[in-house]
Amino acid sequence: MSSPSDLTPDIAAGFARLTLGHLGQPWPYKLDHVMTGPDDVRAPAELHPIFHGSFDWHSCVHGWWQVLRIARAFPDLPVAAEIRARADTMLVPANVAGELAYLARPASGGFERPYGWGWLLALHHEASRHDAGWGAALEPLARAFAARFHAFLPKLTYPIRVGTHFNTAFALTLAREWALAFDGALVERIDDRARGWFGGDADCQAWEPGGDEFLSPALSVALLMSRVEPDFARWFDRFLPRAADRQPASLFTPAHVSDRSDGKIAHLDGLNLSRAWAWTAIADALGADHPATVPTRAAASGHLAASIDHLADDYMGTHWLASFALLALGGETRT
Repeated sequence: MSSPSDLTPDIAAGFARLTLGHLGQPWPYKLDHVMTGPDDVRAPAELHPIFHGSFDWHSCVHGWWQVLRIARAFPDLPVAAEIRARADTMLVPANVAGELAYLARPASGGFERPYGWGWLLALHHEASRHDAGWGAALEPLARAFAARFHAFLPKLTYPIRVGTHFNTAFALTLAREWALAFDGALVERIDDRARGWFGGDADCQAWEPGGDEFLSPALSVALLMSRVEPDFARWFDRFLPRAADRQPASLFTPAHVSDRSDGKIAHLDGLNLSRAWAWTAIADALGADHPATVPTRAAASGHLAASIDHLADDYMGTHWLASFALLALGGETRT
């Protein structure tokens, strides 16, 4: 049974091979695309010169984050050389210009908000840590998405707490790590909004999971607040006051996945993996002496075990789950 922090070279190489197999796979592909006329009827690779594989734009983005993260953590793996060669071909200014052109379309204002925004910033943050030109090439695209966060957050009156792509807290967790390195004003804006939205949360009932969720609405908030709130343990004790007793039980029980060929139901494998990541990070933030730390670490291990062996069962999961497995096994966005 794997547990968090068990990211070995063999496991990492397996993840990378799985993901390289679909990063450039053109079909099937699900566009997030508003057509305003006949000229907008174009193939995905024309619309998105970089992110036209992995079934959809955001999965391709975090697939690239995943393989670059692995290449940096394990630079001597044979697959790392292939990753670097692919990145040298794809993560170049001309292709970034094509992605920026798509973003500049008037009909693209809400494109990939906020999930894809957060993952693009995570990708740029990772790319910038490599001794290559990838970070410089991607920076204009990252800055464009950061500008969108700056414009959007002040007018988002209410946070979105669902367990799918629209979740506010998850995207801000990713964006904040990028902002710590590149945009101090965005850190301040994220922290201010997070405290305003979530600072008073208490006695969370955790009515989850929903049938197609890949994020925990409750744990996504807790994960963000572990980065934002200086006295996180005090906040957490109000938010989940019975966590030491493994309550609410829904948060400590892995989701059952009945059909991994169903793209929506397969989301639940992602829920198990993202919960494993969140529980581990929460336990780290609480510290060894907190009464909830032991049960939260056990929950992380249980959720990981429920889904880690199913990454390659069906393309509906294969095109994205390895990124979440990397998070669960210690491949943090911030390390």
